[in-house]
Amino acid sequence: MTLFHFTGIKGTGMSSLAQILFDAGHHVQGSDIDKYLFTEAPLHERGITLLPFDANNIKQGMTIIAGNAFPDEHPELVRAQELGVEVIRYHTFLGEYMNRYTSIAITGAHGKTSTTGLMSHVLAGYKPTNYLIGDGTGEGHKEASFFVLEACEYRRHFLAYHADYAIMTNIDFDHPDYFSDIDDVFDAFQSLAQQVSKGIIACGDDEQLQRIQANVPVVYYGFGEGNDFQARNLIKTTAGTTFDVYVRNDFYYTFDIPLYGDHTVLNTLAVIALSHYEHIPAELVQARLTTYGGVKRRFSQTVIGNNVLIDDYAHHPTEIKVTLQSARQKYPDKDVIAIFQPHTFTRTKKFLQDFAHSLSGADYVYLCDIFGSAREQQGELSIQNLADLIEQAQVLDVEQIDVLKAHEGAVFLFMGAGDVNKYQRAFEEVL
Repeated sequence: MTLFHFTGIKGTGMSSLAQILFDAGHHVQGSDIDKYLFTEAPLHERGITLLPFDANNIKQGMTIIAGNAFPDEHPELVRAQELGVEVIRYHTFLGEYMNRYTSIAITGAHGKTSTTGLMSHVLAGYKPTNYLIGDGTGEGHKEASFFVLEACEYRRHFLAYHADYAIMTNIDFDHPDYFSDIDDVFDAFQSLAQQVSKGIIACGDDEQLQRIQANVPVVYYGFGEGNDFQARNLIKTTAGTTFDVYVRNDFYYTFDIPLYGDHTVLNTLAVIALSHYEHIPAELVQARLTTYGGVKRRFSQTVIGNNVLIDDYAHHPTEIKVTLQSARQKYPDKDVIAIFQPHTFTRTKKFLQDFAHSLSGADYVYLCDIFGSAREQQGELSIQNLADLIEQAQVLDVEQIDVLKAHEGAVFLFMGAGDVNKYQRAFEEVL
């Protein structure tokens, strides 16, 4: 039996794929940097061997799955080439593997991880389902019927996928280090739409998605009256959200979700629409929605005394805005404190004014130093440039975390795609 070796196994998608292959009965191992990352926990739970990067890890007879973050010049990939060992890039392998199942690719500038998690949870209550979530979570089954995967638009990697269905949550300008403008982003999504074989579930409230052309039916969902699946009569409480769903203006079902914010209603509506398309009973969908526990780093809550600490991956102005909305709905009587760490210098520079506007929706704002990336270690601006645009914003160093104690009894939103969780851990120790 083939041994799959993952070069860069701690990557969010790589870890998930390794888990899927292992669960399906394959031999799996991998290598990465010698630093703990949260994505490795489920690998340890399965007993998957993790090694430090080393060219000597590569042996004859393996199949190497290479993470997209690592160039062909990586020592392990060079050794594989010397030995004539097969090397397949992560997105290429995934694109081939998913074709064994009824595949659902979930994409969008925002919300794809949360929607992938929700879709996976609903389908798993119907039939055995493989799923790959971009928070490092994966699960495989030998008898799976469905394969749900998060499909990232960055560098057009999702064009390796020819899915049966695609859920498109929105199109927004992000990744300015790769995409030139919103039209360039749209072009990538339009190319993906042409590759879908059964149907597209798209948010009709999104102006860009209204332009999508495809050779398969495009089913729209949203709050607007023109959508095929429309959410009406929202009731928002501190326990969650209730709403009616109308299918082409006919009442379908009333759904209740333990989630907060308009964006969670839209994500759920996408799942409902696809489930309807696959003839899954509404009662089963509702039962699964009730037991959904969320995904990692998406409004993940820790309560210490009367303080609520929330860890969230929000790293774009749009995501910050909806995260603040969720906090306001669930905790209407508490101050909301934003602790934000920008991710990459190019994104921070491009959206500087937008970040300032979104963060101004918090009661108090603390800003952490910009988190770079493997491709981008420095830039033309500093965190002070953002702080200067927000009234009463403070720059926060992890050694100064004590200052947050001044907001006793508040909601603390730790937001960012870097290592902002180290600030949360430090604050937890203080509390």
